[in-house]
Amino acid sequence: MTHGRKFAIFWPLGLVVFAIVVMVSLPLNIEDVPGGILDHQTAGNAAAVDAIHGAWKQAGVFGTASTAMIGDLIFIGLYGFGCYHDGRAIMERGQGMVRPIGIVVVAAALVFTASDYGETICQFMQVQNDAGSDRLAGIAAFLQPVKSICFMIASIGVILGMLLTRFTCERI
Repeated sequence: MTHGRKFAIFWPLGLVVFAIVVMVSLPLNIEDVPGGILDHQTAGNAAAVDAIHGAWKQAGVFGTASTAMIGDLIFIGLYGFGCYHDGRAIMERGQGMVRPIGIVVVAAALVFTASDYGETICQFMQVQNDAGSDRLAGIAAFLQPVKSICFMIASIGVILGMLLTRFTCERI
């Protein structure tokens, strides 16, 4: 299967899973934790994580956090894999200014995937143990902006690559 075909399957599937994860995560956005999962990602220390867990328990949505994080782990793999293969397709078949976009997409996809898995696994471990950890919360908070920036770069690169290949009549 070509890189372009893998992209055409996995990237849209990743987007669908992302939409599902967002919907599943919505109940976690409560008054005491308005950012929901994002607040958990950026908590930074055990005390903040424990406070979030307590608020979710009080609201009766603590179990939703595990479900959302499992969905996020699935999304990360699908979306990262799709972006990576789009970047590879652009690198192999793109010409002129399009080819460097492929390199950027591949790099961003790899860093996004690694950093988001690291962040989400740290979060998931804390939820499963129902205990905040300064080390795990610190790692998650450190990785959160890295994965967010790489997600945006990869996503914009994929869309830009699609547009440029469309307008330059290149087929990826």
